[in-house]
Amino acid sequence: MHGVDPSQFRQLLGRFATGVTVVTTRDRSGKPIGMTASSVASVSLDPPLVLVSVAHDNDMHPALKAADRFVLNVLAADQEAISRRFAEDHPNRFDGIGYRETRLGLPVLEGVLASIECEKQAEAPGGDHTVFFGLVTGGTVSDGRPLLYYRGGYVGLGGGGGGGR
Repeated sequence: MHGVDPSQFRQLLGRFATGVTVVTTRDRSGKPIGMTASSVASVSLDPPLVLVSVAHDNDMHPALKAADRFVLNVLAADQEAISRRFAEDHPNRFDGIGYRETRLGLPVLEGVLASIECEKQAEAPGGDHTVFFGLVTGGTVSDGRPLLYYRGGYVGLGGGGGGGR
């Protein structure tokens, strides 16, 4: 059995508004690496588990395969430029981007609404993606409005239609 074509799939799921995150870790050489991700979800309260889905052809994929830990950075409404930067195919996405390090040396972007520190627990195949599961081990929160993605575009709370697809 075959599913819907990719265009219809994007159109269908585009009606599901999501928060925008940047998942960060360090690559094998210790360099910070990150990727914009909206395929993120809570999985379990006990234990506290989250998931993030990463395409096989993304440079973040081998980094997360090798990493023991990662951070989900929940972006604020004024961080659209950061989301776009980490969505690019760019070897040095951190150039000019402010960040601090956790006590374990993981990069946390400045100005995020939340940083969710995770210990990788498992991974599972998901078509052309791998789903990485993380045990939430810590994090920080701040007040503000979230950056949202809907219908192929960025929107604010109470906003309209996004990209119009």
